[in-house]
Amino acid sequence: MSVWTSVFERRYAALTLSILGALIFFVLAVWVPRQDWWLLPLAIALSGVAALGIHDLRQTRHAILRNYPIIAHLRFFLEEIRPVLRQYFFEGDKDGTPFPRDKRAIVYQRAKKDLDKRPFGTMYDVYQEQYEWLHHSLAPKKELPVSEMRVQIGTGDRAYAASLLNISAMSYGALSSNAILALNKGAKLGGFFHDTGEGGVSSYHREFGGDLVWEVGSGYFGCRADAGGYDPARFAETAQQDQIKMVELKLSQGAKPGHGGVLPAAKVTAEISAIRGVPMGQDCVSPASHSAFSTPIGLLEMIAQMRSLSGGKPAGFKLCIGHPWEFMAICKAILETGITPDFIVIDGKEGGTGAAPLEFMDHVGMPLRDGLTFAHNALIGVGLRDKVCIGASGKITSAFDIARVLALGADWCNAARGFMFAIGCIQAQSCHTGMCPRGVTSQDPMRQRALVVPDKAQRVANFHHNTLHALAELVAAAGLDRPLDLRPHHFQRRASSDRVISFAEQYEMLKPGQLLADPSSSPRFREAWALSTASSFARSG
Repeated sequence: MSVWTSVFERRYAALTLSILGALIFFVLAVWVPRQDWWLLPLAIALSGVAALGIHDLRQTRHAILRNYPIIAHLRFFLEEIRPVLRQYFFEGDKDGTPFPRDKRAIVYQRAKKDLDKRPFGTMYDVYQEQYEWLHHSLAPKKELPVSEMRVQIGTGDRAYAASLLNISAMSYGALSSNAILALNKGAKLGGFFHDTGEGGVSSYHREFGGDLVWEVGSGYFGCRADAGGYDPARFAETAQQDQIKMVELKLSQGAKPGHGGVLPAAKVTAEISAIRGVPMGQDCVSPASHSAFSTPIGLLEMIAQMRSLSGGKPAGFKLCIGHPWEFMAICKAILETGITPDFIVIDGKEGGTGAAPLEFMDHVGMPLRDGLTFAHNALIGVGLRDKVCIGASGKITSAFDIARVLALGADWCNAARGFMFAIGCIQAQSCHTGMCPRGVTSQDPMRQRALVVPDKAQRVANFHHNTLHALAELVAAAGLDRPLDLRPHHFQRRASSDRVISFAEQYEMLKPGQLLADPSSSPRFREAWALSTASSFARSG
C-alpha cells in the first residue's frame, strides 16, 4: 500500500479534512471580498487541529495516535471518564460491587513504570466461589533480586539459565516486524528469552541479539524440505547459531489443539515467503500433525536428533494435554528408550491466538492448571521429574498467575498476552484482517510505523522486571526464599460458600515412582497408564 493511498484512508480522515479545511478557510478569509469575520478564527482553529494531528503522527509514545491521528484522542478521553462513569452509573446504583481488576491495565502500568498500587482494598468478591489466595507468613523473608530468579534447563556446558518469565511463541507473520523487533530488544534489555513461534527465525529476531528459543512446528518453517517435510540439514544450519539457546518441537497449542494453523495468503509477503519457504498467494498451512514421526518413540528420537544437530543445546517439546494416555505413552517411551527431553512446555487451552475456530477456543484441550498438574505428577510417578524441566503458558499476565503455576509444578512461565499488551495490543480482535490499529499484527508498513521499537522494547523490559519484582514480593510475604519453593498447600480456593480447600486437596499429588510401583493406586492416572504404550499414541485397550 502506497503512502498516498494510506493518506486517504478513513483513519486519516480527520487529519486530511482539518488540513484541507484550514487551507480553504485561509484562502476565503484573505481573498474573498467582503469576507465574514468568522472565517479567519475558523481557519486558525482548524490549523490547530491539523497541527495536533501532525504531532500525533510524529510522536513515539502512543501507537494508536500514530495510526489514528486526532480521532484517537477520543479514546483517551473515554479512559479518563470511565472510572467516574463506573462509579456513578454502574457501581453506585446497584449493590456497590466493584468491577474486577482489568489485568491489561496492570500490564500497561508495569510496562510504563506507572504506580501499580491503588486504594480501598480488593476489587474481588472474596466470598465468591473460585476465589483464590496465597497464604502469607508472620515471618516474611527478604525479597530475592529479579536477576536471581532463574532456572537451569539442560545439562552440561550448553545448559541454559532461563528467567522465570519469558516471551511465549508468537511468529513473525502473525506479528509485524516492528512487534518482533520490540519484543526481542526487550528480551535483550531484560535478560530473558523470546520464543520465535513456529514461523521461523527472521532477521527481526536476530537484529538485537536477544536470546531465542526456536520453535519448530508441523510446517517445519525454517527447516523445511523442498517437498514440504522436515530437512535435518537446514535445521542444523539455523539451530547452531549462538543466539538460539534452546530448540522446541511444537506438538500442539492451547488455543486450537489438534487443528493446525493458518497464516492467511493476504499476510504472506515476499519476505515471509522466503523465511518460511512457502509460495506467495496461498494460505500458509501448518498441518494438524507432524510428518516426521508418528509414535511416542519417534517423537523422542526426533528430540534427540534436534539436540544433537543443535550442538547439544537443550531440546524439548510443547503441547496442550489432550488424551491423558498419550502423555503417559510419552513417559513410557522415555523409560524404554532412555531419551529424555530437557524440557516440556505445557500450554493451557486458555491460551490465545490470532484466529481459531470458536469451538476449539472454547471447548477443546485441557486448561493449564489441569494439564500442568497431570504432566508434573506423571513425571513424578515414573521417576523422571528431576530430569525434565516444565514450562507453563496460558493466560499468564500477573505475578500471582506465575506464583500459582510454580506451586503446581512449573519451573518457569512463558507469556504472550502480557507482552502483547506491553507493546500496545488493545485486543481489537482484528489480528487476522491485517488491520491492527496498533500495528502489532499488521504487515502494512504504514500501520506498523505506529509501533515505535525503542519505546515499546523498554516497556517489554519494564513489564518483565516489574512483574518478577511483584513475584519476589509475594514469595517473601509467604515466608519463602525462592519462587520455586512455592507448593500447592500455600494456595487456597473457595470451593463453595462454606468450604475452602488448598490446591493440595484439589489436585492429586503422586509420590516419586508411584506409577512404577503400583499404578492402580492412583484414581487419576490408573486408566491412562493402562491404556498407554510406548509404541503408539493410540489407546492400547
